[in-house]
Amino acid sequence: MSVPNYFELLGTDGAARTGRLTTPHGVVRTPAFMPVGTAGTMKGLHWREVRDAGADIVLGNTYHLMLRPGAERIAALGGLQRFTTWNGPMLTDSGGFQVMSLAQLRKVTEHAVTFRSHIDGAAIELSPERAIEVQLLLGSDIAMQLDECVRLPAEHADIDRAMQLSLRWAERCKRAFERAPEGYMLFGIVQGGDVPELRHASARGLIELGFHGYAIGGLAVGEPQEVMLAMIEEAAPILPADRPRYLMGVGTPDDMLEAVARGIDMFDCVMPTRNGRHGVAFTRFGPVNLRNARHADDPRPLDDGSDWPSTNNCSRAYLHHLIKSGETLGAMLLSEINIAYYQHLMRDIRAAIAAGTFEEFRARTREGWSRGDIAPHAAGV
Repeated sequence: MSVPNYFELLGTDGAARTGRLTTPHGVVRTPAFMPVGTAGTMKGLHWREVRDAGADIVLGNTYHLMLRPGAERIAALGGLQRFTTWNGPMLTDSGGFQVMSLAQLRKVTEHAVTFRSHIDGAAIELSPERAIEVQLLLGSDIAMQLDECVRLPAEHADIDRAMQLSLRWAERCKRAFERAPEGYMLFGIVQGGDVPELRHASARGLIELGFHGYAIGGLAVGEPQEVMLAMIEEAAPILPADRPRYLMGVGTPDDMLEAVARGIDMFDCVMPTRNGRHGVAFTRFGPVNLRNARHADDPRPLDDGSDWPSTNNCSRAYLHHLIKSGETLGAMLLSEINIAYYQHLMRDIRAAIAAGTFEEFRARTREGWSRGDIAPHAAGV
C-alpha cells in the first residue's frame, strides 16, 4: 500500500481493537466517538464542554459548510479549526449523504451530482474533485471520498450501480487528494447496501486503490440493527488490520458497543445532541425521557455514580421543568450530559479492551441498560 499509515494498533480483545490515530491537530484515541458539529458548531454546546467530556475529534459537514459560509471564505479565515476555535482533530464527510437526503432536484451522473441548495435554491455541482477541494480548503485532518448513498431497502441493481459509481469516484478523489499537505488523510467508503457480495467487491476495490483509512457507509439508513451488524461482519474482516475503520452515522450506545465487538474504531452521530434537545438523556441505566410527568417530583440526579457534574448534580425534577418550559438550558444540559455519556462509554470501552475484559464489560453494560430507568440505590449500584 503506497499511502502512509498514521494509525497504531495498540491492543485487541477478540475482534475489538484499541489504537491511536495521529493527525496534524492531535492524537485520536480509538475506539472514538466523533460529536457532530454540522455547521461548524456543536448545537447547544461550547467546544470546551466537548473537550472536557473527553472528545479527541469532531466532525464537520462538507455540504453545509460549502453552502454557508463557504469553503473559500473559511480558508481565507484560516481554516475550520481557527474559524471555529476547535483546536483538535476534525473529520469532514464528503457531503454525499446530505445531497441525497436534503437537496432538491438532484441528478447523479458519472461526472458529478448536481442539486439545488436547500437554503436558496441555487444550482450546485459536487464532483469528486470539488468534494476534495472543499475539504482541503476547510483544512480537514481527515477527508472522505465522495460516494453515492442508497437508502435501504433498495433494489439490487440500484445498490450495485451506486457501489460501482462510488468506487470510480473513490479513484478520482484519491487523485485529487495528492496535493494535500503531509499528514492529512483520506478515507475510502465501503458501499454495497445489504448485499454481502457487493460489500466484498467495494472493500476489495478500495483496498486496491489504497487509503489512509476505511469507512463503512450506507448503513443506519432504515435497515434493522441485525442487517447493519451483518454487513459489518462482511466488510470489517476484509479491511486492513493496520488501518482505522469508521462506521458512518452510527449511532445508539448499543449499536456502537456491538460494532466495536466486530472491529470498528470510529463513530459519529447526531443522536446525543438531537435527543438531548428533545428531552432524552442517555445513562448507564438506559435512556431517560425527561418529558415524562413522573420526573416532576423526582429529586434524584440522573446518575449519582457518574463523574460528570451535570449528570450527578441536576435533579430529574429540574431537568423535567426546563424541558417542559421550553428553556434553552434544558436542551443544553441534556446535550452536554449525552455527549459526556458517549465519551465516557468510549473511554471505558478502550480501557476494557486494553485490559482484555471487553466481553465482561459488554455484558455488564448491556445488563445495566436492560434495568431501565430505575433508582440507582434500588439497583444496588
